[in-house]
Amino acid sequence: MAERGTTPPATVWSRPERGARGPAPERSRYEITAAALALADAEGLAAVSMRALAQRLGTGPASLYRYVGSRDELLDLMADAVAGELDLSAAPSGDWLGDLVGLALQSKAAHARHPWLAELNDRRGEVLGPHAIDYLDHALAVLVPAPGTSRQKLEAIGLLGGLATLFARREPPASAGSAQGASGDPPAQAAHLAAVAAEGRHPHLLAALMTAGPPPVAGPAERDALFERLLRQLLPAMLS
Repeated sequence: MAERGTTPPATVWSRPERGARGPAPERSRYEITAAALALADAEGLAAVSMRALAQRLGTGPASLYRYVGSRDELLDLMADAVAGELDLSAAPSGDWLGDLVGLALQSKAAHARHPWLAELNDRRGEVLGPHAIDYLDHALAVLVPAPGTSRQKLEAIGLLGGLATLFARREPPASAGSAQGASGDPPAQAAHLAAVAAEGRHPHLLAALMTAGPPPVAGPAERDALFERLLRQLLPAMLS
């Protein structure tokens, strides 16, 4: 609740979807946001402009401003639309850790589907729209039986989102096939690291690599398992 004498910050959701005056509506925020998502998925966040979006929709940029006040508001709508892709329909099971890991896996998958989302959040921070608030409330409901204070629970949810973003950034592009030793591929990176360690100037790294053995081939299932294992280790420690 805002303090007495202050005005809550205005967001795109604090206004009617469209002004009462003017001709009959031709678009909706939902349609405009869906088109912006498709544009960002295809060409990246930098490609999303009111002009480019208007061209995609077959209309003029001025008509879009009847629904969205600025590009920043459009970006807020896009981020919240991705939050709306998460399935929050299941009631908490009582296994708070398992339920939270399930939410994290959904979040990681959403970030992997929309790689531009991490860039958007880095630049603007997270503006909590209706779907994001639903997600936060659902995660807190999951954490009701968990130990820890309210602040610790909010911090744990924040960590969950940060790790989901981090792991999603490590996902290979959807169009990429199996690794062939390109400079950014794990096999090439592992070979380079082994060559550096073998020079003898990094004895601790050499010992660790010799003990660990060759890195496993990490497919989607292995990456998800690593992500889940990390969460199951970190979250209980945060809430103890």
